[in-house]
Amino acid sequence: MNLGIDRMSLAINAMGDPCKKTPAIHIAGTNGKGSIGAFINSVLSLVNIKTGVTTSPHLVDWVERICINKTPISKEEFQSLSLSLSPIAKKYRLTPFECVIAIALKYFTLREVELLILEVGLGGRLDATTAHQYRPIIAFGAIGLDHCEYLGNSLEKVAIEKAAVITTKSTVITATQNNIVKRVLEETAKRKQAVIHWVDPIPSDWELGLSGVIQKENAAVAKGVIESLKNIGWNISEGQLREGLSLAKWPGRLQTTKWEGMPIVVDGAHNPHAANQLSIERDAWTNQESGIIWILGIQKRKDMIGILYKLVREKDLAWIVPVPGQQSWSKDQILSFCPEYKHQIKEAFSVEEVLSTLKKQHRWPSPPPIISGSLYLIGDLFQRKILPS
Repeated sequence: MNLGIDRMSLAINAMGDPCKKTPAIHIAGTNGKGSIGAFINSVLSLVNIKTGVTTSPHLVDWVERICINKTPISKEEFQSLSLSLSPIAKKYRLTPFECVIAIALKYFTLREVELLILEVGLGGRLDATTAHQYRPIIAFGAIGLDHCEYLGNSLEKVAIEKAAVITTKSTVITATQNNIVKRVLEETAKRKQAVIHWVDPIPSDWELGLSGVIQKENAAVAKGVIESLKNIGWNISEGQLREGLSLAKWPGRLQTTKWEGMPIVVDGAHNPHAANQLSIERDAWTNQESGIIWILGIQKRKDMIGILYKLVREKDLAWIVPVPGQQSWSKDQILSFCPEYKHQIKEAFSVEEVLSTLKKQHRWPSPPPIISGSLYLIGDLFQRKILPS
């Protein structure tokens, strides 16, 4: 990975500054970025504001990363723009992620979008999305430790990297953050003459399209963003806002689906902060205290110990599976660090192997098995149609 926005800035300039005058809602944070973006996009789609949206990672196909409202770019257009931008990508040595952002900005210019939603890929200060200059609204999801090898190994260092997306005189929307993060955001906002709005979780009488307690915070950030659009010329009514939030969809996040008619929950928690949130959600599930069956695929570069300690409780059982196409933690490797789990961890070659084993038992687990640890794992199941997306 080659972080830094200098090459991206030069590439955008060479492309003729696509979307230069198009305002962007910039979404940063460790967790919740995609959900916040999905809530915002749902409202903007409902009121027919033509919005270019970039997200990452994708679940099934790269084209998911570039949408106009809820419609992904076609594979043909993606390939055509990729080919036409290839000389610039080579000249400035753009990474695959930077290429996607370049393609997105060009595509959005050609389609004359009115507004952008740009989701940070990693960090903020050096992320390709930050090369787009006109970002009057900044939204933050929860900030915790992840990608420490790139962002630093303390919460303060990570927060500084992410807070760097705050632009001069911008409007910043964030829900509750750790005190260290709060201080960094407030100091950065003050230095940039930005106005920061701390939002409380959305009230329970608001219907949300995404499940989970944390979505009340993510929806509150989205609501704050939508209300801030009046500063740049859009007024959206509370009725439209409520309806848009209720229609939001974002696959792979605390999503209940089925395998051969049996209920399954999938959640892409892939760092300790997200695992902690999933653990909080668990407390509200019927019969969870009798134990949960986890099916976990964790990439080798992720904080396996932190994830496991947050998720796996005394009566739980965790099946460890490889994340397809990624270096992953194995049972033996995990037990070498966490021997206390020796009676709670099993291993399988695939998710399907685990599900088939569970189906042979006299009854299906309740609560249903949870597949987690990696969005790549969940995306692979959707792509191969093992689970309906």
